[in-house]
Amino acid sequence: MRTSFHEDLDKISEHLVEMARLAGLAMSRATTALLDGDLHLAESVIAADEQIDALRRETDERSIDLLARQQPVATDLRRVVTAMRMSSDLERMGDLARHVAEVARLRYPDSAIHPMMRSTVLEMGQVAERIVAKAGLVIAGKDVQTALALDRDDDEMDRLHRDIFAMLMDDKWKYGTEAAVDATLVGRYYERFADHAVLVARGLVYLVTGEFPSQTHRDNEQL
Repeated sequence: MRTSFHEDLDKISEHLVEMARLAGLAMSRATTALLDGDLHLAESVIAADEQIDALRRETDERSIDLLARQQPVATDLRRVVTAMRMSSDLERMGDLARHVAEVARLRYPDSAIHPMMRSTVLEMGQVAERIVAKAGLVIAGKDVQTALALDRDDDEMDRLHRDIFAMLMDDKWKYGTEAAVDATLVGRYYERFADHAVLVARGLVYLVTGEFPSQTHRDNEQL
């Protein structure tokens, strides 16, 4: 019985890693669709979001079944409950990639991003890909140190998000309300994508240590 239980736990972890991979692929493709005005690519990202949704449903159903049948305690209980939280964050990351693709589709055949912001948005896409890839590695390897380090990538995304607003507030911005709204929405989608990746990483820290990351940081500083 316990062997079956831990096999189910391992399967849940595999699903979470796959969700992270799919979310990263979705954001990568959505960024390309956004910058290039690629309608076909945008629509493929939107359609593929159902894969992430399906994995979230399967993960949560398996987790609930384990809670009902096995009534886990201590570390095992923490692992199941944390997995459900992670699946929610990863599913939301897929939604945010879909939202970026929807903006691209809305402005087709043009790019929704003004040329002056192009390099910033491209960098935001690259940071998003990097942070979700690390989140997947964190889940697969239960790597607390890498999980804690994801805050630095999030700081980089926050900086880029501020850069978007700085451009919009600059007197040189003369490109209209529609372009400003698109940039505001897209910047927010990338920023939230990174935030959810950090939440996944923090969940892993709690799963492994039984402590929230802030407490872990304080303990490390005292060593």
